[in-house]
Amino acid sequence: MVQIYSALCAVVGIGAVSVAVLFSRTRGKEVTNAKAKKIADAIATGAMTFLREEYKVIAFVVAIIAAILVYAFGIIPAVVFVGSSILSLTTGLIGMRAATSANVRTTIAAQESGEHGAFLTALFGGGVMGFAVATFGLFGMTLVMYQYSEAHNIITILTCFGLGASVVAFFARIGGGIYTKSADVGADLVGKLEMGIPEDDPRNPAVIADNVGDCVGDTAGMGADIYESYVSAMVSCVILALTLHGDNTAYALLPLALSGLGLVSSLFGLLSNLILKAGPAAMLRNATYVAVVVFLGAAYWYLQSQNLPIELFYACIIGCLSGIVIGLVTEYYTGGAPVRRLAQSSETGAATNIIYGLSLGMESVCLPVILLGFAVVAAYTFGGHDLYAVALAAVSMLATVGITMTVDAYGPIADNAGGIAEMAGMGKEVRTITDKLDTLGNTTAAMGKGFAIGSALLTALALFSAFSESSHIKELNAFDPWVLLGMIIGGAMPFLVSAFTMRSVGNTALKMVIEVRRQFKEIPGLMEGTTDPDYERCIAISTYAALREMILPGVITIMLPIIVKFTLGNHALGGLLVGATLTGIMLALMMANGGGAWDNAKKYIEAGNLGGKGSDAHKAAVVGDTVGDPFKDTSGPALNILVKLMAIVSLLLVGM
Repeated sequence: MVQIYSALCAVVGIGAVSVAVLFSRTRGKEVTNAKAKKIADAIATGAMTFLREEYKVIAFVVAIIAAILVYAFGIIPAVVFVGSSILSLTTGLIGMRAATSANVRTTIAAQESGEHGAFLTALFGGGVMGFAVATFGLFGMTLVMYQYSEAHNIITILTCFGLGASVVAFFARIGGGIYTKSADVGADLVGKLEMGIPEDDPRNPAVIADNVGDCVGDTAGMGADIYESYVSAMVSCVILALTLHGDNTAYALLPLALSGLGLVSSLFGLLSNLILKAGPAAMLRNATYVAVVVFLGAAYWYLQSQNLPIELFYACIIGCLSGIVIGLVTEYYTGGAPVRRLAQSSETGAATNIIYGLSLGMESVCLPVILLGFAVVAAYTFGGHDLYAVALAAVSMLATVGITMTVDAYGPIADNAGGIAEMAGMGKEVRTITDKLDTLGNTTAAMGKGFAIGSALLTALALFSAFSESSHIKELNAFDPWVLLGMIIGGAMPFLVSAFTMRSVGNTALKMVIEVRRQFKEIPGLMEGTTDPDYERCIAISTYAALREMILPGVITIMLPIIVKFTLGNHALGGLLVGATLTGIMLALMMANGGGAWDNAKKYIEAGNLGGKGSDAHKAAVVGDTVGDPFKDTSGPALNILVKLMAIVSLLLVGM
């Protein structure tokens, strides 16, 4: 056991060095273009301002929950909860700083070194977030297990560690999502449709807020989401090991060992891009595939060395393949033939674009959910008819999170780089490179959202299995009226939270539209480009509206399991988790894939197809994309965390 802990410490050290090296590489090149530097500094300042204000709100919520935990469970679980929250917040901070440094350097690299240099700059910038998620998550779990594995309340302590990650993720995802989409929608509606200026035109008052939103929503928010899945998968797997295989410590340490092997494998995947020379799209895929192959080989070796059943290796394979397949299905629906058909529907107006986009999003739910369902059955069956194997599949899917998060975090950096190139007037050649990288980033972001949803389902099921074992509920009778009531309440929750978040984006976007219109009307010379807009005012609107609007969904999500537990009982609470997980995952997939398809259909037209920019088809596609933006970047992602947060709160309540 001591040897395993020592090896895990070494892996954490490797991860920390990787983060430091990638961070220094990201910030190493000096930015000599004064205009680009000024724009990048404005984006960085706006992003850090939002993060600072958001972290104040989250810290207040964490303090309240910690006080309740002290009263209910004692000081140690509360300290672990706070520690987990701090690790998640630190991960977001590091990733944000790297992203806001890498964006302008990607633009400069596109100008000086071409596509390959720009791509590597953006990729290494994303790598900071990816490896920070893996390193901090593994560090926290290793520390908790080393310190408290013999404690009588270890299950409560582990659950509190997962709860800290979940609480931060929920507020970071919703707050960042509301911010980014209110700014994006406001900039598009006035800038593109009313004023007829490009998306990243410096005359648009909301353009800096829009670029800030890419960082706070798609970098910090997504990082908190995946960090929470990564931690919760390990937590649920360890709890199941303790309840089902308590006499064998190798089972309890296996999730941590696999995550450590996955971190090292992710490093191999990243470095493979320096050896396997190819185009950006192929390099991103190769990095993922190399990491998965190395991980599976290392997992097989480790299981053999610990004399653990070969059936557990089958669960690892199923988890990894599930993540890849979900990503490929998502890529098809957000970047293949369906997107071209969606773009063609724009030729007859916005109404047909929205109708077709909704149908596409609904269709895209079926195959991933069915595949994930079979993956769960396969992991259980081939894993020795053991719920532990299902949790292990979730751990394996997330083990290579270092590279999967790197690929996802690359997207917003490339997007920002294009905006900076446009605002700094760097010319068509640079913008062509950044546009190409941005288009690839949209696909990787869509794949990342599919991966996040797939991992959320497996993680939620693993947490539900832990809840089942801890509460000694072996089965739920769907004809029991209390269970049925719980399922109905849980099934309604994702729709309620989605309604709140969509409305929040709409309300904030309205304020943004009014402000942008006001500036174009009242600031002399703004449209002519002789006067700078008031960027700070738009940033402030998005910041404070997002912070205000994120509170209610968070309170409802945390309080509902508590209310159901103490009014309807554990069986109704189990029904609540079933209903919320099923509808939440399906609704999240529909929103994420539909929104991604709307976005790429717009970009397909902007590339010169079907009349290009300014055509009637383009205007219709912009309207569709405006609907899809809060779908894919606010409401959909929030549901990933909703199902996991409700599950981890329910698991904690079992001990009360």
